[in-house]
Amino acid sequence: MRQSLLYLVLSTMSSPFTARTSVEAVEEGMLLAPKFDAYGLIPVVTTDAATGEVLMHAYMNEAALLKTMKTGEAHYYSRSRQQIWHKGATSGLVQTVQQLLIDDDQDCLWMKVRVAGSGASCHVGYRSCFYREISTGGGDLTANRPFTLTFTETTKTFNPVAVYGDAPNPTQL
Repeated sequence: MRQSLLYLVLSTMSSPFTARTSVEAVEEGMLLAPKFDAYGLIPVVTTDAATGEVLMHAYMNEAALLKTMKTGEAHYYSRSRQQIWHKGATSGLVQTVQQLLIDDDQDCLWMKVRVAGSGASCHVGYRSCFYREISTGGGDLTANRPFTLTFTETTKTFNPVAVYGDAPNPTQL
C-alpha cells in the first residue's frame, strides 16, 4: 500500500524525482534525486537478500525504477532489447524486492531481492550471473596470451532451453 501511494504521488508530479540542486542535498538529504547517465540509465547491483550473494548487474531507466517501486518486483531496462523487462516474466524467476538502496551520490542502486522458483537469476542457467572467476596474479601481461576464467558454479540451476525455448539470447557480441 505504501509503495502504491508513493508511486501515485510521484506519477502525478511533472518530474517524479527531486532535482539535484546541491551536493549536500544529494549526499545528506532525505529526497530521492537519482542521477541517470547520458543514456537515461542507472546501474543496479542485485543481491540475494538472505545470503548477500551478488546475483546480477543491470540497468534501470526512470520508468523501470518507478515500476520496481510501484510493484515491489524487479524491472530493468534491457540495453540489447531497448525495452523494460520484468525479471522473471518469462522464466518465473521473479525477483521480489526486499530492500532498495541508493549510494551516496545517488548514481547507483543496490537491490536486495528474494528470487522465486529455483532462486536463479542468470539467463544462462546458473544461480548468479557471476559464475566465473578471473585468474589474477602471477600472469605475464606481456606474453599476449588470453586471460583464463575458472567456473565458481559448476552446475546449472535450470535448463535455459527448457525455460526460454527459442527466445533470442540477450547477449550481444
